[in-house]
Amino acid sequence: MPEKRSKYDTDPLDPDFARRTDEVMGRTADVQDPEGTVHLPRGPAEEQTRRFDEQTPESYPSVFIPPTYQPPRPQPFTGFGAGPGQPPAQVGPPPPGPSSPYQPFAPPSSRTTSLLGLPAHVVNAAPYFPFYVGLVAALVELLLVPRTETRARFHASQGLALQLAIVAGSILFKIIALATGSGFGGFLFSLAAFVFLVVSTIRVLQGKPHHIATLDEATRQLNERISPVK
Repeated sequence: MPEKRSKYDTDPLDPDFARRTDEVMGRTADVQDPEGTVHLPRGPAEEQTRRFDEQTPESYPSVFIPPTYQPPRPQPFTGFGAGPGQPPAQVGPPPPGPSSPYQPFAPPSSRTTSLLGLPAHVVNAAPYFPFYVGLVAALVELLLVPRTETRARFHASQGLALQLAIVAGSILFKIIALATGSGFGGFLFSLAAFVFLVVSTIRVLQGKPHHIATLDEATRQLNERISPVK
């Protein structure tokens, strides 16, 4: 009767393990395999063990080794502020049209103003002329220049507001001079007003921005209430 074996006497991965064990322990070779023993088929021969670094064609970089610095490639210079292959950006403001809004930084223009036949920079600077000349010029421009000439009407309204403020200040200092018997304050005010009007005229003739913030409300009111004559 064959001797019963326990589950520890066999190796499921090696079917010949029991036979070799019997030979080593001196058992007879005619001992048959116990019932229930399952013979697993032999698999293909294992491939020869290879090194891990031979299986991977490329090695990954180590985190402890800093990357090699590569300088950037030079790009062709095609213009200031433009990328490669792009046309350079346009420098300078576009020319204002006849119906464009007021542009304080626009250069002086040599075109004529509607209904006046004068250069635009002369029309814009006329309301700032001293000796009450600017007062009359501002009134004429507001009555003749259409509302499409926004730049000319702005300077006409602002110049008229400035001239009226100077007239009011001159009247006030004359009253003070009559009361005090001294006209020195009125003389200083007239001198300062004359210098300011001359500087304003030069700036507008040169096309520089000229904005008097304290006269914003008066400028807007004059521009709205004095409509051009049709």
